[in-house]
Amino acid sequence: MGIVRDAGVVVTGAGGGIGAALARRFAAEGARVAVNDLDAAKAEAVAAEIGATAVPGDASDVVQAAREALGGRVDIYCANAGVAPAGGPEAEEDLWETAWDVNVMAHVRAARKLLPEWLDRGSGRFVATVSAAGLLTMLGSAPYSVSKHAALAFAEWLSLTYRHCGIDVHAICPQGVRTDMLRGTGPAGDLVLVPTAIEPAQVADALFEGMAAGRFLILPHPEVADYYAARATDPDRWLRGMNHLQRKLEEDL
Repeated sequence: MGIVRDAGVVVTGAGGGIGAALARRFAAEGARVAVNDLDAAKAEAVAAEIGATAVPGDASDVVQAAREALGGRVDIYCANAGVAPAGGPEAEEDLWETAWDVNVMAHVRAARKLLPEWLDRGSGRFVATVSAAGLLTMLGSAPYSVSKHAALAFAEWLSLTYRHCGIDVHAICPQGVRTDMLRGTGPAGDLVLVPTAIEPAQVADALFEGMAAGRFLILPHPEVADYYAARATDPDRWLRGMNHLQRKLEEDL
């Protein structure tokens, strides 16, 4: 893709899973990639594999280091790092705070540092790994569901505010993806995500197809569009269906 070749690309949470798949695909398409992850060893391993640069550390504060690693310019930023703590209102405050910080505020902080440069030159691309939970919900994890709704809302706001300024925004919203995060979702994930789970590389494929088509919403599981429409047009029926799954989950525990 012409928009990718020789572009400076940052991928957060790229030590494994979707992030590593995105980093591999961008590198394969000729981009210069900065691989970010809290786990320095994982970031360095992926970077060494694909001929990229490792920029380990907190995803909330990686823009400047990544910009320097890429020779002074970031063209595409993939806000992919995420956490999925279990629980509802009873979940500890620090779990809620971490979900909000990683799943939402890291995106905000990156955009705050990237936008001045992008607006000056009239181009830039922001990719948010949101999850279908941002369009729908996720059984068993209120912090994840709520923060992912917010991540989608922020990506939407960026798109509608800056698209006429040359800023492209994409929100990736897969259901189950075979990653460590999916393995940590327990019975809820086994019930609603595992049966249709896909490989991380398929998520990267969907992003590249969506970028080529200029789509905001990237749906590696196309059926999510139907679920999203059903939720919007008949929310009570959708809620009854989700509650049925919740009761089945409780029965199986």
